[in-house]
Amino acid sequence: MQSPTQLRPKHDPRLRVAWTGPILAGTVLAANSLQVMTLGLRPLSKAAFRRANREIANAWWTLCTVVTERVNKIDIQRSGDEFPADENALVVVNHQTMADIPALFELAVPKKRLGDMKWFVKDSIKYLPGAGWGMLFLDCIFLQRDWAKDKKRIDRTFRHLLDSHLPFWIISFSEGTRLTPERLAKTCAFAAERGIPEPQHTLLPRPRGFVATVQGLESRLDAVYDVTIAYDGPTPSLFDFVGGSCRRFHLHVNRYPAAELPRGQDQLASWLRQRFRDKDARLARFKQTGSLTEKA
Repeated sequence: MQSPTQLRPKHDPRLRVAWTGPILAGTVLAANSLQVMTLGLRPLSKAAFRRANREIANAWWTLCTVVTERVNKIDIQRSGDEFPADENALVVVNHQTMADIPALFELAVPKKRLGDMKWFVKDSIKYLPGAGWGMLFLDCIFLQRDWAKDKKRIDRTFRHLLDSHLPFWIISFSEGTRLTPERLAKTCAFAAERGIPEPQHTLLPRPRGFVATVQGLESRLDAVYDVTIAYDGPTPSLFDFVGGSCRRFHLHVNRYPAAELPRGQDQLASWLRQRFRDKDARLARFKQTGSLTEKA
């Protein structure tokens, strides 16, 4: 493994962003234009419409991985369980930064599942040109943080996935927001009031979306992938990631077969909370050893 000195960028990240940024922005808008054109397929064949949008998303997200792997030459450390390429999965991830999104692409690339990634995202994002517009065509789940409304949207999207027999990786940042010192302090105060362990490196998860996903997709869900992301050095912003300031990140996966998950709502919520306690311990170990594996 390279030393921190060897991992320092040998270029000015601002210059890297100055040319990679416009390329990524221009190509995502081009992808949006192609997605709008696929609307002509929808009356003729919904299956063809979905395949076209899957391939468009796969192409653009693949470009993002090219920037990560070949342009910025970021060192990616993968560990944990292996998993099949053809599973329908719920991917539960800790959330520290917008850079978590391109980092997760690296989990899907070896399995050729980029185009099957579907995200829980804030409703306002769908109005943003680029990624927001693109997600509208990919059956992503837009949330308003009003559970009565969100539950209906989730159920409607899941019925569509089931009825259409679409392959999926559902990406869930179950903490509901990115980790910041202020949010962590609030989480710790909340935990202390209720006499539960205070996390140090994650927020407490919000289990409703997780429970709704496991129960709503039960007939076609093969596994839950519990993914922990960690970065060497300071947590990078998306600007840092695209500019190459981030030199190494770690992806650790624990795979849990869906058939082995508990069935009740309360039991599933407790199961998710335990996974985040495990993540917190794993991240604490990472701070000491530089690795997410137990045998570091």
